[in-house]
Amino acid sequence: MAKPYSDALVADGPLLFVSGQVPQAPDGGVVGDAAGQTRQIFRNMEAVLARHGADLSHVVKLTYYLRHIADLDEFRSALLGSLPDGHRPAASLVEVSGLVDPRFLVEIDAVACLPRENA
Repeated sequence: MAKPYSDALVADGPLLFVSGQVPQAPDGGVVGDAAGQTRQIFRNMEAVLARHGADLSHVVKLTYYLRHIADLDEFRSALLGSLPDGHRPAASLVEVSGLVDPRFLVEIDAVACLPRENA
């Protein structure tokens, strides 16, 4: 499986720090598995980035919080399907004992480098 992150990236522009995104859909629903939750998180993150004139290709750092490290393969598969082709931000992954809602299996925060014209 392809490595879903880069060892390092250089950012050249204003930084946008995106708070932890959870897998709750706009209607309040939460999908039950780690892959579905990961895909929903990236949809939520895309909406936040779009409000600032950016998209997932502008993300330079991601931090992943997984409730169960056993979900890692499922999570990585969904992650690779959610990121733009060839774009691999720097990343950290942490297994946690819990998240704010017991239904949540994944949370992700991000740092994006905004296009200068949108800063």
